[in-house]
Amino acid sequence: MQLFLIPLGILALIALYLIGIYNKLAKLKVRIDEAWSQIDVQLKRRADLIPNLVETVKGYASHEKGVFQQVTEARSALMSASNVKEAGQADQQLQTALKSLFAVAEAYPELKAQEGFTNLQRELSDTEDKVAYSRQFYNAVVRDFNTMLATFPTNVVGNMLGYSQREFFEASEEERKNVEVDF
Repeated sequence: MQLFLIPLGILALIALYLIGIYNKLAKLKVRIDEAWSQIDVQLKRRADLIPNLVETVKGYASHEKGVFQQVTEARSALMSASNVKEAGQADQQLQTALKSLFAVAEAYPELKAQEGFTNLQRELSDTEDKVAYSRQFYNAVVRDFNTMLATFPTNVVGNMLGYSQREFFEASEEERKNVEVDF
């Protein structure tokens, strides 16, 4: 009878260990989804601010139609992105378009002094900070998840359960370039 309990105890320990691995992977998967949701919320918040910003600048610089079109197209691309890679590319496109928009705004001192414009600019800057923090959190959780899937024995259990590595939210080539300051 006692010999029967030893293999049963070993099987119970293995089962508990596998359950522990499954629970860790499941928790990390939920955290990745939560982190992506936070990025998505902040990107949508930024996209919601942009029409107000464009309309404010349009009143002063109506002849800059190309810039407004570029911003509108970039915003649409961001809103329709369906995965991390598409969102990253659309985000880069939008950042480039916003740089152009702010360059136009620089040419109009009375616009820069307008309270509505400065408030929108401040909100956009705040949202950019939140996007950066959300990206950082997302990438940290993805790193932990991918590390677990790359190490033994979690990789065996993860593969059996159908888990696969997730993509990081990466900086584009444009964002990696050195900033040039010219006085």
